Amino acid sequence: MIRMATNTAGTASTGTKVRMTHAPIVSPADTPNFLDNEFVPSKATHWIPVYDPATNNLVTRVPQSTAEELSMAVSSARNAFPAWRATSIIARQQIMFRFTHLIKENWDRLAASITLEQGKTFNDARGDVLRGLQVAETACGITTQLPGEVLEVARDMETRSYREPLGVVAAICPFNFPAMIPLWCIPIAVVTGNTLILKPSERDPGAALILAELAREAGLPNGVLNIVHGAVDTVNFIIDEPAIRAISFVGSNRAGEYIYSRGSANGKRVQANLGAKNHAVLLPDADKETALNAIAGAAFGAAGQRCMALSVLVTIGESSNYIPALVEKARKLVVSAGFEKDADVGPVISPESRRRIESLIARAEREGASILLDGRGCKPEKYPQGNFVSDKRLYLTFLLY
Repeated sequence: MIRMATNTAGTASTGTKVRMTHAPIVSPADTPNFLDNEFVPSKATHWIPVYDPATNNLVTRVPQSTAEELSMAVSSARNAFPAWRATSIIARQQIMFRFTHLIKENWDRLAASITLEQGKTFNDARGDVLRGLQVAETACGITTQLPGEVLEVARDMETRSYREPLGVVAAICPFNFPAMIPLWCIPIAVVTGNTLILKPSERDPGAALILAELAREAGLPNGVLNIVHGAVDTVNFIIDEPAIRAISFVGSNRAGEYIYSRGSANGKRVQANLGAKNHAVLLPDADKETALNAIAGAAFGAAGQRCMALSVLVTIGESSNYIPALVEKARKLVVSAGFEKDADVGPVISPESRRRIESLIARAEREGASILLDGRGCKPEKYPQGNFVSDKRLYLTFLLY
């Protein structure tokens, strides 16, 4: 089924209705900035193409927002802060109630944008939205979370604490959770009285733009949320801009360490969530079916493109006998494009990512690993140009030395 319509934000992945197809897009539109509650076409001279990972067809182009556009975002956020800070907690809470309602109404629309730009299966993309929605729902309880404390420290003496907004804050988001991570940031930052400048990943910005549209519809005032785009230049601007008081980052170790050190040196509060290397230990007394299902889900969900992904399995004693059954579970997973109903695993984000994964398999093979299930050269019949690696974590998990 294909449902299409014109779109508010200007790209095929952010339309007001749900586009559930990997068919080529005729005349893809460029991605705009979101400044002062308006979608504003960029005057950028450098553009970053966004491709559907299942087909490598062009979806949109993302601007490297100009210095003027970045400064406009800061001015908008800074100008909005005094009035937004003075807005009552109850009024902010009411906007958040409406925002969560609109997310639920646009759930499939957000998920379809994620599938088209990031490559997740549609069900996995819906889960991406759910995890973010849960944070937005938590933000609705701000009336019990924001008040400070009063402690009686001695006779006729008390200590009071207050929680105050910082001002203009920023979020730098990764490609692997296009809705969840922005929804970690938008609700909490704004409901506590801050104004937010958000930079979505240049690889899949569509979901963030939909969320901006919904926030505006929910009643978020002009300037409280601004969205800019780009890569290193935009990140450096956020790090160095004096008006930005704090940064929240989710992404790779290399980028996170750079942002944390440079941002902290500039006197900003920096929260950096980096990568991870996750191991599972399988004990002989584990329930076989429960354990294998959990391991398969942890290893192959989101095509392994998440910091919670399981990349190493350590078997203890007789549990090594479970490996053939685990291989068979992985073999049965359907690798295909995200809008296909039977798809269990979608493509990885880019051809470069696919080549890197395949090079890791080749290196392991050269070093003497036994590859029990090889994902190289995967080309689903309908999507031969996609970035597919069949069960890409499998060869890492089941290398036997």
